Amino acid sequence: MTELIKYGIGIDISKDKLDACFCEMDNTQFVKIKSTHRFSNDLNGFKELEQWLKKHQKQKLLLNIVIEATGVYYEKIAIFLYKNKIPVSIILPNKAKKYMQALGLKSKNDKIDSSGLGRMAAEQKLIQWEPMDDYFYKLRQLTRHYEQLQESKTHFNNQLHALKNSSFEVKQVLTQQNKMIALIEKQIKETYKIIESHINSNKEVKQKVENICKIKGVGLLTVSTIIAETNGFVLFKNIRQLVSYAGYDVVENQSGSHVGKSKISKKGNSHIRRILHMSSFITVKYNQKPFVDLYNRVYDKTKIKMKGYVAVHKKLLIYIYTLWNKNEAYCPMVNDFPENEEQSHLFLINSEIKEHYSKEIVPIFTGTMQNEFISNILPETIFVLR
Repeated sequence: MTELIKYGIGIDISKDKLDACFCEMDNTQFVKIKSTHRFSNDLNGFKELEQWLKKHQKQKLLLNIVIEATGVYYEKIAIFLYKNKIPVSIILPNKAKKYMQALGLKSKNDKIDSSGLGRMAAEQKLIQWEPMDDYFYKLRQLTRHYEQLQESKTHFNNQLHALKNSSFEVKQVLTQQNKMIALIEKQIKETYKIIESHINSNKEVKQKVENICKIKGVGLLTVSTIIAETNGFVLFKNIRQLVSYAGYDVVENQSGSHVGKSKISKKGNSHIRRILHMSSFITVKYNQKPFVDLYNRVYDKTKIKMKGYVAVHKKLLIYIYTLWNKNEAYCPMVNDFPENEEQSHLFLINSEIKEHYSKEIVPIFTGTMQNEFISNILPETIFVLR
């Protein structure tokens, strides 16, 4: 005898409307579409959706709603459901697309997408979504605005360079370009001050940021961007999750006798990778250990500078995560260690110097080396921080 075991609801979102599909799954894992409906993407539509859900919940069963992250249009409905204690999961568009393809759905429209999301909600156990803290949400808007201003400045500088080197120069155009660049530079300085003021408004965050900024090459903007994009690392249980979220996880290409190149996935938060790029250059330039040692090892092995810098990106991110969680200040290792001892003690924090580097400050993390060559160096000496 079949009986229902779970409800799954898929919601496809656009700017003005929500397409919802209510699915039921029984103990034979058969998924049946019970109802579909279209709602407006506003508060009245959200309330209608809530009543529609209650109408079709005939039994007290496990319920999960799946929403595809479509720009910023999903945020209002997701927050509404969260506040009303209705479990909701947010998935990335590429994951939804791959799932639809796996189901053999060739056509694409709002109704089909919502039914596919509803089937996913019924079949899979997904992580429940939680909104960002207001403090970090504001910080994220500020850091992304700062990033956009920097990109705009680069864009206008490139245009100005092209105009100055063209066959004809129009003084009025050059004047306007210079004024635009001056305005953007002014806004950049103002935005930086606002970010700094926002960080200083929270004593705990301010202290943690100052501790991390002791790493030469890692500044206020770098730390602010990373904690804003990760919501203060609240939802990350381990380093692997963080590395994957930032797109630094290694993707292998191997099957049978075929051995392709291994590379980072880049399927993650691009804002984090962007801000760590310049920090890695400065950190290596000023010979900050253990980052410069990692860079030299990877470069000696691959003869590709960028692979060395990417490895430093990853290690910087791990250090920031660890120092943030432990609320400890970074302190580079001053003493010289024998080669075998240096491999297992890459740096010390203030509270551990007195203990003569006796305990590890980061959990063991292993992973494939970020290049296609087989390494005879232990993984711990490349990616593991102790």
